[in-house]
Amino acid sequence: MKTIVLTGGGTAGHVTPNLALIPNLKANGWDIQYIGSYNGIEKELVQKENIPYHPIASGKLRRYLSVENLKDPFKVIKGYFDAYTILKKLKPKVVFSKGGYVTVPVVLAASHLKIPVIIHESDMTPGLANKIAMGSAKTICVNFEETLKYVGSKGIYTGSPIRAELFKGSKGEGNRLCGFDEVRPTLLMMGGSLGARKINEVLREALPSLLEKYNVVHICGKNNLDESLVGLNGYKQFEYVREELPHLFAMADVMLSRAGANALAEIIALNIPSLLIPLSQAASRGDQILNANAMNKKGYCEVLFEENLDKSTLIEKINNLYSNRQQFRCKMEEMTKQSGVDKVMVEIQKYQ
Repeated sequence: MKTIVLTGGGTAGHVTPNLALIPNLKANGWDIQYIGSYNGIEKELVQKENIPYHPIASGKLRRYLSVENLKDPFKVIKGYFDAYTILKKLKPKVVFSKGGYVTVPVVLAASHLKIPVIIHESDMTPGLANKIAMGSAKTICVNFEETLKYVGSKGIYTGSPIRAELFKGSKGEGNRLCGFDEVRPTLLMMGGSLGARKINEVLREALPSLLEKYNVVHICGKNNLDESLVGLNGYKQFEYVREELPHLFAMADVMLSRAGANALAEIIALNIPSLLIPLSQAASRGDQILNANAMNKKGYCEVLFEENLDKSTLIEKINNLYSNRQQFRCKMEEMTKQSGVDKVMVEIQKYQ
């Protein structure tokens, strides 16, 4: 049987595109194996799909000073030998890497074993892990056409693989899950798998005004529920969603979101008008700002920078977004509808 090893982790955004490929890989006869970290979010997500999971040691690639930086090179070296042993045993035809620090030892080990590697970069500019991995890759799939100039002749524009189930949501089921019985437009807020503390706080400050016009669904991140707001009419909180997400997307008239590349790919594929609040330069390498500005330039979304975020700017921007929602939908609908999954599968199938 032909075997493929998927790898990627650290955040949900480094895992969900891999999960999106699984149905097509199975349909094309691939034996799927996954290499990830011992305790990352990828372990839980992958094991739910009943895919064999192989954990390795991993060191975080930090851009700031920390005593942990002294330990991490040894973890990466240990991870390399872990990955080398696993790959030598599995003998995959190809490795597909979605990025995240756990993938560096996997990609390097695969290269030394002469196993072809395909990597996928979701952000406008390559992250540190993918920058290290690019030299060992045969093909570099990118989410944005603008990224091609950063990755050289190996680059190919595929977009991001989107999970097929996201297109199968039911607005009625979404309303049932949230307990909404009043017919109003729905605002969906999604801050990523870890949540977005400042957006959570400002959104809750703005609730009295927002709930006069909208039902509000708030995916706030683990341990970020506000118990004092449980049962508030027209407002529903979730820490994290999986099976519910297609139904919440289906009921969303407008969205409030961070600007992670995979979240953007899903929002645009589903044609949901959105207000993006990217992570600030101080809290990240600036990739979300680049992502948000590129999507705004194409007319797909509105942007509000975190340093300008308060209750009044949030309410104003959301109301403007809702008033102009149709123009944003039309712009997104003009995009090519060929699936990112199909484009990535073309590259994988070259190694069957």
